[in-house]
Amino acid sequence: MIFRGTAPAMVTPFSADNQLDLEALRRHIDFVISGGVEALVLLGTTGENPTITGEERRRIVETAIEHTNQRIPVIIGTGTNDTSDCIRYSREAAAAGADALLIVGPYYNKPTHNGYIAHFAAVADTTDCPIIAYNVPGRTGSNIKAETMLAIAEQVPTVVAVKEASADLAQISDIIRNRPEGFAVYAGDDELVLPIAALGGDGVISVLANAVVQPFTDFVRLCLDGNFAAAKSIHYELLDIMRACFYESNPIPIKTLLGEMGLMNPLMRLPLVPMSEGPKARILDVYRALGIKQTA
Repeated sequence: MIFRGTAPAMVTPFSADNQLDLEALRRHIDFVISGGVEALVLLGTTGENPTITGEERRRIVETAIEHTNQRIPVIIGTGTNDTSDCIRYSREAAAAGADALLIVGPYYNKPTHNGYIAHFAAVADTTDCPIIAYNVPGRTGSNIKAETMLAIAEQVPTVVAVKEASADLAQISDIIRNRPEGFAVYAGDDELVLPIAALGGDGVISVLANAVVQPFTDFVRLCLDGNFAAAKSIHYELLDIMRACFYESNPIPIKTLLGEMGLMNPLMRLPLVPMSEGPKARILDVYRALGIKQTA
């Protein structure tokens, strides 16, 4: 298993002139590791992957792997809706030393059952690096159904996990119940960590863990340890801030919060724009109500 517990879906910091801020990335890596995360995920949805150039990808990957220095696994998002590009990004990340790859189901194209299998198999044929499939139908426009995910897990041995962000507990239950031995199922929604853990899940790839780190990682460990009474209490304590992270499109709220915490410049690249004042005030109120004392 690549990790068991919490992996933040890391934001990508930019400077005031819209360039990569690699020093801020290094600080942020240290910040989340100090809060107890078990792995890092870079260049996913929260990392604004669609607006990152190929050269910037290379620099982010190299910086993250070098700075993490094997303290915890580093997982790199390499998915696109062009299988040949996905293969290229995956090979580059693997060659740079990534511990695993996060590959989203191809978006916009809407592959069939056999198309999904062929896509993941084609990538796996070019690298031995472990793969986490990523199902997020709200972003891709197409759901990787349980039967398809299980077929991928059976037929493509290096696909060793799935990040499930369909919010469909029946579908997730079917995957967990019928998965091959050793196949991990990670929640893709912070709000669903507790029920997915109760079903037999293995952790979460999290938005909130960028900012509210130790309380969230402690919560996830309680869930995975089966201490659901204590976990339920923390779930409700964190529920409002989990939801606040989606007042507007991710990563707008979480990056806004990180900026207010002084952890980085909250700049995002177009077509994402600064958070509207009303939702911004609300997320800051929710965060302050938690009473968390933490700094970079």
